[in-house]
Amino acid sequence: MEKQSNVNDEISLREIIQKIGEWKEYILSKWKIILFAGIIGAALGLTYSLIKKPTYTAALTFALEDEKSGGGLGGALGLASSFGFDIGGGGGGMFSGSNLTELFKSRIMIEQTLLSSITVNGKVISLAEMYIQNNKWRKVWGDNPKFKNIQFLPDRKRKYFTRVHDSILGVIYENLSKTSLSIAQKDKKVSIISMEVASEDELFSLSFCEALARQVSKFYVETKSKKARMNMDILQHQVDSVRAELNGAITGVAVANDNTFNLNPALNVRRAPSARKQVDVQANTAILTELVKQSELAKVTLRKETPLIQVIDRPILPLPKERFGKAKGLLIGGFLAGFLTVLGLIVRRLLKQVMS
Repeated sequence: MEKQSNVNDEISLREIIQKIGEWKEYILSKWKIILFAGIIGAALGLTYSLIKKPTYTAALTFALEDEKSGGGLGGALGLASSFGFDIGGGGGGMFSGSNLTELFKSRIMIEQTLLSSITVNGKVISLAEMYIQNNKWRKVWGDNPKFKNIQFLPDRKRKYFTRVHDSILGVIYENLSKTSLSIAQKDKKVSIISMEVASEDELFSLSFCEALARQVSKFYVETKSKKARMNMDILQHQVDSVRAELNGAITGVAVANDNTFNLNPALNVRRAPSARKQVDVQANTAILTELVKQSELAKVTLRKETPLIQVIDRPILPLPKERFGKAKGLLIGGFLAGFLTVLGLIVRRLLKQVMS
């Protein structure tokens, strides 16, 4: 039995080697077809490298500083993480860490950025209109009445947009978020975020990168300090109201004193309005003093709650240019064409063997 098993193993190995040799001879016999396909593929790759426009990349890095997240527990968590311990509590709010990078990629931020204004050839247009012109969409739309009169005016409110406007902005958003926009935080321990925008138009890459950074920075600061700002506005309104009441009470005291000037001392009832106004003045003075103190504290709190976004590196012209090289096109085109041809020949022979 053992001898028979050894013989079967030897036969199986011999058959495998024989099959490999047959396939090798078959592929080598088709070298002309494979070579011809490789030449065609290389030519196509070269053509693509000549047609493909270069890509310009605008890069911007910035740092976040939030006083609420520093010191105390934040320092202890940072020290623990430096030794490899993850004890939680590193979220730091809805816009910290990876949440902030997702904010850059959100549809609302990108669409608001697309409605920002830019001057091109002496004409003020929106970034959305610039994107449409760069991609020659209006030529594709032709005389389609649905798209013929569509305009994206700079700084226009979205509430005036139609369904067609929203659909076009949606397509632009998908294209930018998938192929052009890249947001990364190099290290979770470091609050430095880098953003890159790549496109075939150098001015669009530069303008969109800076406009998106401004838009997100404005939204981030307003949202983080919203509660403190609302509290300060309420206190300021109360201060103004009490001050107006105090001014009115002071005026009332003066009027009452004028009315009781040289009054007969026996007529004390005529002095009652003046006394009441004096009470109003004292009460409003005490209230105003406390409100002013609370208002000043609210201003300090607002400054603490307002995060600082500091841009470190801005994109400058000329932007780094990336081109699909001719040699790269030749090699990739030739290799892919040759590989697909070999694969097709193998599949064709297998089908013939199955059918026969």
